Amino acid sequence: MLSTLVTSLLAATSVLTGVNAVTIDASSQSSLTNGSYQTVKGIMNYYHGDDIGETPGLFPAPAYWWESGAAWNTLIEYYAYTGDDRWNNQTMKSLLFQVGPDDDYMPLNQTTSEGNDDHGFWGIAAMSAAENNFPNPASDEPQWLALAQATFNRMASRWDDENCNGGLRWQIFQFNNGYKYKNSISNGVFFNLAARLARYTGNQTYADWAQKTWDWTVDIGLINKTNHWAIYDGANVPNCTTDTFDTIQWTYNNGMYLGGAAFMYNYTNGNSTWKSHTQSLLDSAQLFFFVNSTVLYEPACEPSATCDYDQTSFKGYLSQQLNYAAKVAPFTADQVHTLLASSAEAAGLSCSGGTDGITCGNRWYEYTWDGDYGLGEQISAADVVLASLSRFAPEYPVTANTGGTSAGDPSAGTNDDSSTSAATSTTASTKDKALGGLLTVVLSLGVLAGGGWLAI
Repeated sequence: MLSTLVTSLLAATSVLTGVNAVTIDASSQSSLTNGSYQTVKGIMNYYHGDDIGETPGLFPAPAYWWESGAAWNTLIEYYAYTGDDRWNNQTMKSLLFQVGPDDDYMPLNQTTSEGNDDHGFWGIAAMSAAENNFPNPASDEPQWLALAQATFNRMASRWDDENCNGGLRWQIFQFNNGYKYKNSISNGVFFNLAARLARYTGNQTYADWAQKTWDWTVDIGLINKTNHWAIYDGANVPNCTTDTFDTIQWTYNNGMYLGGAAFMYNYTNGNSTWKSHTQSLLDSAQLFFFVNSTVLYEPACEPSATCDYDQTSFKGYLSQQLNYAAKVAPFTADQVHTLLASSAEAAGLSCSGGTDGITCGNRWYEYTWDGDYGLGEQISAADVVLASLSRFAPEYPVTANTGGTSAGDPSAGTNDDSSTSAATSTTASTKDKALGGLLTVVLSLGVLAGGGWLAI
């Protein structure tokens, strides 16, 4: 079996390289494979969801729910690019345990804090499972493509034309801080998911939503073409005027729009407009997010050493999307692989800390462990190494017409048995409104009773 061969390769490579560093030669498939194993193993060292009293699919606090979804996305890609299936059972169990009662990644134990961006990250993980032919669940379980479609449909139902002429809010429920804010990551994840669904299924409805989301983000000014295609964090409702902008830039915002644009370029058979958008965002990423156009970093917080537990993972998602761009928009491949190679090698050198000697740090441009550690650091390091390795797995991402096997359901997440998706709705779903109202009552009762809120 391929898995057995990979295991043998990893064992042999570990002996040659030693156990106290993740030394990577980005030109070597075996070196990248070993680096992927070491960094992904570091992710799984944080996972205890299968222990008694823990919740399958969730990494422990301070990791938020969305970051757990992102971590499983990394595990999906690890299997796709290495063939090593040692963590597949945990990955599948986790992705299915968190689907919620309606198979749409709205689990009841998360709805008091779940935002649109959080929701979208789990949908993207399901999309990656479909695109990378991750083993399909049993026939009586929800399928990867259908889960991605359910997430898309639920997000589309929250599109808000009444404020800022469109767009998704950051938060789903009114009682959450951030409900009056429309941010680039929520809309970027939705755009990315729509573009990928369009390519995978060939369904124009998804492409139309991708175009609509892109146009809104540009028109509102969150993508600023006059400032080297900078993508700002977000704006406040009701008007989202520029004086309400938070102009901070994060790597993952660029990543989601860059990846989505590349998928749209592929879906449209090389449309010149989408080619231009893709190239512009790639150049923007190189300008803003690579030290001396060499090593990926998070300029908003790394130089000041202020990155929080979430933010240390952000640059990993840009790595993933750069990888996708190189695959579905091949004109970017040379530029992308050069950036990924130097970043993967630097990330490997940062993975030389901790008691195991291979714990990953945050500031890769220091070319050594910087003393930082955590789930986010491990995700970012694993993602950039896997992104560099992925060029040795050219068959992914697949589509329904190029070997994809995941079963879909265009009406998933809508409670609609017809073949027509509810994605064209522009009002909040009845389900979200009802759930939001119920939770508001429950929270209010908790306050009146003087008791604290215990998440389910």
